[in-house]
Amino acid sequence: MNASAKFFDTSTPVAFAGKDAANTHAFRWYDKDRLVHGRRLEDHLRFAVCYWHSLCWPGGDPFGGETFLRPWHHGSDAMAMARAKADVAFELFRLLDVPFFTFHDVDVAPEGASLRESVANLNVIADLFEEKMASAKVRLLWGTANLFTHRRYMAGAATNPDPEIFTYAAGQVRAALEVTHRLGGQNYVLWGGREGYETLLNTDLKRELDQLGRFVSLVVEHKHRIGFKGPILIEPKPKEPTRHQYDFDVATCYGFLERYDLLKDVKLNVEQNHAILAGHSFHHEVALAEALGVFGSLDINRGDDLLGWDTDQFAMNVGELALVFHEILNRGGFTSGGLNFDAKIRRQSIDPDDLIHAHVGSMDACARALLAAADMLDAGVLTTPLATRYEGWAGPEGRAILAGQRSLADLADRALGPGFDPQPRSGRQEYLESLVNRYV
Repeated sequence: MNASAKFFDTSTPVAFAGKDAANTHAFRWYDKDRLVHGRRLEDHLRFAVCYWHSLCWPGGDPFGGETFLRPWHHGSDAMAMARAKADVAFELFRLLDVPFFTFHDVDVAPEGASLRESVANLNVIADLFEEKMASAKVRLLWGTANLFTHRRYMAGAATNPDPEIFTYAAGQVRAALEVTHRLGGQNYVLWGGREGYETLLNTDLKRELDQLGRFVSLVVEHKHRIGFKGPILIEPKPKEPTRHQYDFDVATCYGFLERYDLLKDVKLNVEQNHAILAGHSFHHEVALAEALGVFGSLDINRGDDLLGWDTDQFAMNVGELALVFHEILNRGGFTSGGLNFDAKIRRQSIDPDDLIHAHVGSMDACARALLAAADMLDAGVLTTPLATRYEGWAGPEGRAILAGQRSLADLADRALGPGFDPQPRSGRQEYLESLVNRYV
């Protein structure tokens, strides 16, 4: 069964046509071959379409069932439906002309009656992916295993009170990691969907954190054993589905990685919607990950400021994105990471081509934001005032303090000296905000 030929209304890939283009099936800002800071826009942004929201989500919510009625969601032959879904997926990748895609194991292949059967199904679909990728442009940004949907994981996977479930999860991750490696994946992601707690009345925090640390260490060990070169990525999220998740935010994840000696091999996959749920801005989480040396990749979406859950809407806020890309560009851009569209079209967007329009709109927003970020960097809009604000620390006395060449007594004696009366300087916040607005 090949549903791709009749699923979308168009068969022509989306192309750049300029910001004044009348055609709705066109990029207005995303000119993939445009050079920015010595790299093509496509190589800066490294867009990836995710399998789960784009191909697997049926359009349901807690108050109503599916609205999309995808042809591969219903049938008696699970593997036939998986193949049909793959046909549509690769057609979507072709139409959007994206360089990457991402998936969970159970997105692409049905779970079997046993782990052995599930792994066999996954490898059959991996064979199909290899065949399709041989003649396609798209490559794998990352793979991952779903350790949160099945009933067995109701109390977590790595943090489960039952070591048998820990063991099952290890088998599932090994299979997903090896398939990711076989398909040339550039990263491997661990999202601890239920690695947290609902109540402390039945939770041993230290034990569960130690279990999680050991599990991630096992994944790192296996990565080296099979020769997988990409980083392992952890995705911070504070809550939902659990009341409190152990990968709460960037700062929490950094502390976890340092405690369990994982900083060398594990980086972070940061998401806007998760940052908001943690009480932070997207800009903060990316800036902190960069500052701590653990930035890896981005799930590019947005949350609804009026709703307190993970709405996973397509990223369209150019001003917010420009500040995020300013951080990333200023530190050299992506290496193995990219922009993964962990976003879903709205429940009422039931036309197949709504999938295309959503991705095109967000790709344009990201391109426009990156161009603004590059212009701000070129003009020194934020970097020059920042250097000026901290210029004292670049001087001889500031360097001496940070190098450990001054004791507390040395500093106190200097402060007590005659005429020592430092005065505060303006932070110029409103001025800087107005400068940013000139570019976005």
